[in-house]
Amino acid sequence: MVNVLSSRFVIRPTDMERSLAFYRDVLGLAVYREFATGEGEWGTVFFLGGGFLELSGGSRVRPEPEAVQLWLQVEDATRTQQELSEHGCVIMREPRREPWGLIEMRVSDPDGLVVHIVEVPADHPLRVRRDAVSGGSEGA
Repeated sequence: MVNVLSSRFVIRPTDMERSLAFYRDVLGLAVYREFATGEGEWGTVFFLGGGFLELSGGSRVRPEPEAVQLWLQVEDATRTQQELSEHGCVIMREPRREPWGLIEMRVSDPDGLVVHIVEVPADHPLRVRRDAVSGGSEGA
């Protein structure tokens, strides 16, 4: 069994400055730390809910946009859409309630990676914890 102590999603952007501006200035992710390798490379690690997002290194090839997707939960998808639009973010798909009950919209990062912005409505099962002993529930 793997005992996971922390998690990190790593992106190797084709243009570090452009991707840094997107994740830091457009999405507004908080910087956890910045680092340099001593070999001319540098990176930035962002807080990402229960894990981290790292931009480091670089790539000459744009990634396949559908291969890996980022899922970010927010309190209010409609308000987030407005804020992202004000910061110049192109919305690929506006927020809408999916058949599975989540409110989702999509944006893409500068290399075309899909970022899902997700709101979990108050009545969605993800917001309800079940007490296995009593069978009761309470809001999460």
